[in-house]
Amino acid sequence: MSRLLVLVLALLLPAVPATAAPTGWTVAGPGQVTAKLSLNSGNLTLDVSRQGRTVLKPAPVGLTTTTADLTKDLTFTGRSDRVVIDHYTMPHGKRLQRAARMTEARFGFRNAAGRFDLVVRAAADGIAYRYVLPAPATVTAEASAFRVAADSKAWLLPYNAWYEANRVRTTAGEAAGDFGYPSLFQTGQDFALLTESDVDGTYAGSRLRRSGDGFQVVLADAQVASTGTTPWRTAIVGDLGTVSTSTLVDDLASPAKFADVSWIKPGKVAWSWLSEHSSPSDFARQKQYVDFAARNGWEYTLVDEGWSAAWVPELIRYARAQGVEILLWLHWSDLDTQQERDTVLPRIKQWGAKGVKLDFMESDSQDRYRWYDAVLQKTADLKLMVNFHGSTIPHGLARTWPHVLTMEAVRGAENYPPAANNPVQFFTRNVAGSMDYTPVSLEVGTKEASIAHEVALPVVYESGWTHFADKPEAYERHPQALRYLNQIPTVWDETRLLDGDPDSHAVVARRNGDRWFVGGIATQERTLQAPLGFLGGGRWLVETVRDPATRADVVRDSQVLRNTDTLTVPTRRNGGFAAVVCRYRPGLQTCDQPIRQVPKTTLTVEPTGTTDTPPGSAIEVTGTFTNGDKAIRDVRLTATAPEGWSVTGAVVQRRTLAPGESISGRWRLTAGTRVGPVDLPVVATFGDVHVEQAVKAFVPPPTPANGAQVSDLPFMSETNGWGPVERDRSNGENTGGDGAALSIGGVTYAKGIGTHAPSEVSVYLGRGCERLAAKIGLDDETEQPGSVVFQVFGDDKPLYDSGIIRGKGAAVPIDVDVGNVRMLSLRVTDGGDGRNFDHADWAEAALTC
Repeated sequence: MSRLLVLVLALLLPAVPATAAPTGWTVAGPGQVTAKLSLNSGNLTLDVSRQGRTVLKPAPVGLTTTTADLTKDLTFTGRSDRVVIDHYTMPHGKRLQRAARMTEARFGFRNAAGRFDLVVRAAADGIAYRYVLPAPATVTAEASAFRVAADSKAWLLPYNAWYEANRVRTTAGEAAGDFGYPSLFQTGQDFALLTESDVDGTYAGSRLRRSGDGFQVVLADAQVASTGTTPWRTAIVGDLGTVSTSTLVDDLASPAKFADVSWIKPGKVAWSWLSEHSSPSDFARQKQYVDFAARNGWEYTLVDEGWSAAWVPELIRYARAQGVEILLWLHWSDLDTQQERDTVLPRIKQWGAKGVKLDFMESDSQDRYRWYDAVLQKTADLKLMVNFHGSTIPHGLARTWPHVLTMEAVRGAENYPPAANNPVQFFTRNVAGSMDYTPVSLEVGTKEASIAHEVALPVVYESGWTHFADKPEAYERHPQALRYLNQIPTVWDETRLLDGDPDSHAVVARRNGDRWFVGGIATQERTLQAPLGFLGGGRWLVETVRDPATRADVVRDSQVLRNTDTLTVPTRRNGGFAAVVCRYRPGLQTCDQPIRQVPKTTLTVEPTGTTDTPPGSAIEVTGTFTNGDKAIRDVRLTATAPEGWSVTGAVVQRRTLAPGESISGRWRLTAGTRVGPVDLPVVATFGDVHVEQAVKAFVPPPTPANGAQVSDLPFMSETNGWGPVERDRSNGENTGGDGAALSIGGVTYAKGIGTHAPSEVSVYLGRGCERLAAKIGLDDETEQPGSVVFQVFGDDKPLYDSGIIRGKGAAVPIDVDVGNVRMLSLRVTDGGDGRNFDHADWAEAALTC
């Protein structure tokens, strides 16, 4: 992905006596941005200028470790220079092809306590520096700071670790407190956006703290175990166009960890959680979102918090047959340990999901960055794409790990932010990398922004995955808006700022192939302007969607313009517009391109129902794939053996399948030793379409022995309201085995199952048992009493219901007839007042068999 050319221009200078050493050095980039280092009385500072104007005033440089204070009494030991020319390709972002040219100078400094190198890079769009220590060390603080004129305008983000506050407009001198990156300042005609790049688990994240007359870099941890090289302290410097379209954060980041990016697919995502919070648990509703995505050519559907493993594999099969891929939500703690990452992620991959949304990391600590490293390595190995929510900001992460399609770290649509806060996000947060704002709230939320404003957001904001905020019916009630959204790509070859100001408006043009998309948003009534000088010569068809007089679907206009023209669109308060531009030819009516539609096909499999298949036995599987009304090519039909199984039988292939034609296959699959339910997939593929159905098999475990404890049996299925179901422990937190001893009403129990409502555990009895005995109740570990209902089901038929159990009373003994039951299920639901504190125990749950 990356080609790096380094030209060494000067070798390390020999050390000279401090009395003869220079006290100031400059590093000039290929543009008009210059960094200057100064050493005065042993103290090191750095300032930045543009076209001779000071943008960042001299501010401290240095760091301290547990063994050395490298902030004072410094002497200069040498300098070497090189030009870094870096060409690389991104699968998404502001532009795909990148060419970075930076001047790099490496300065050596030392004092009696130790030494370090300061690496400074100057580019056309800013400067950055990092520290390099001679060996690993524990860093306790950085002296790093930035200083701007007190009257500089400032657009700052009050710090929290998930970066979702509203930005505030102030001045550098009036700012107080801690602020998250990126932080934007304006000094005269120059802008500086402060952030960091190339942060990973070898260091910690940081923030800015107003201190004295500057902004101090504050590390997230009191002590950071550094390998010796720190992240880049970064200042993007220039006019608004330079700053907003800069790729400096990516340019500074480490190159990609892997070369094959063919599996990384940006796209539009149908998403239900914001408009219907409970819908991710509704299988039928998720199928409707898939249908909507398929009708409109959207590539994905995200199933957010609440999905069930019981139906997700079937949803994935349903979606893929229509050319839609499924993304799944996970809480970060579901992947907190390597064991969880090695279990959960491969299962999701086996189901056929293409990516994951990981949520609630909410930390800049070094430990959390180590978690990011581990998760990104595992998802890359499995070729699962990633969206981070409740996360830190991008620090060039998508360059190093190209399968990171987007990150939240913004007060996006789910927080119903004021529309007046929208323009500034383009000039600040989105500069750092893809931003999952979840745009286009047409009916959900405050409706403060106009319809055209909302429709423009997926152009103004860049995100490798664009998750649309509203429900299918809302978009279908606005057909002209939906028509435009269906044309918007999420991959850009070029990005330009046409007009804008962080306080008032942004007009942005992005190119995909030979079409340009223009989005404009405003906070007040104004005429938005898009000068078309970025277009080539000749005539261009410009189709614009704008607001009508009242809040309703957008109005579409067409006109033929040249690059000497300016597109002007009057807008209301919190209004906007969107446009698509393509080369005009006589007779051309629209820039729209056809929406991808997957040919209709059917795949049937036999046997139906669920077939018991003991270990080592075989099952005969057949599949018939029938084409619909359009010829398809390169068709392939096969059965797939799950892990531990084996399959015999030929792959069936046809070069062309005419409408109405079918192909069939037969295979023999032999069961492995792993017990429980298993899907046996039969898969038909043509082109990039994957059609799959599954034969249901069940590998039965041995019938339980008399007196068997349920906690010792293999679970055929399990779900839990918080963390995993625990064996012989209480529920605890999110990691298996982290609960306390089972305890109900002050009595502890060595055996049993610890759960959190809502939960269900199923075990196989094989019609060989007679009674279930247990002691049930709420566990003593919770700070406050909950309320739950315990239920016992046999083959999905109710056998016992406790009614609501409240508080922390004594255990309730139960004795349930389970005669002739094949599959026993133990369920816990909440008592009607929410699931908080609903830690429910099935103590000494034993079987008479």
